[in-house]
Amino acid sequence: MHDVVSSAGDDRRVSIEIANESGVPVDEPSIVSAARFALDRMGVSPLAELSVLLVELDVMADLHERWMDLPGPTDVMAFPMDELDSARRPDAAGLGPALLGDIVLCPAFAKDQAKKAGHGLLDELHLLTVHGVLHLLGYDHAEPAEEREMFTLQNRILADFRSATAEAERLAVQRASDSKLLGAVGLEHSDHPEPSDPNA
Repeated sequence: MHDVVSSAGDDRRVSIEIANESGVPVDEPSIVSAARFALDRMGVSPLAELSVLLVELDVMADLHERWMDLPGPTDVMAFPMDELDSARRPDAAGLGPALLGDIVLCPAFAKDQAKKAGHGLLDELHLLTVHGVLHLLGYDHAEPAEEREMFTLQNRILADFRSATAEAERLAVQRASDSKLLGAVGLEHSDHPEPSDPNA
């Protein structure tokens, strides 16, 4: 059995489904947030759909050999949907709803990379998620110029995502502190005060 976190799209949000079949506990909603941030930053249609799958080492090794003809597992693979017009990236202006495809992550493989890079597993998974999103949007790193473009963009998106996440956490802590203080002095705190009764 695996956990599925679905972030269903409304009129303004890309639909992202994540399934963790890796056996490694991770913060799935945070991975969804990184994917959504990258998609939003790249101007992808909010009607698009994306799937993220976290798998075990042996499953990733099988995918890596079958699709890339390379031995052993890897950290991330991206599988764009065939329905997309390969001449246009999904972030191109005027493109309608699309199934972007699948990003497959291998947390067990990513753990060693995270350790070597000097950061946590979740940071590594955020990086790999953004990397996968960019691959789905047609970016590649086979040639030096392509690599520079893709990794510059990836690093910018990650830096902005980390800043936005840190600011959201800071505001949440501040709100909690404000509520505690107001409660201590007997004042009720509400972000949305009740409207006054005009008949009173």
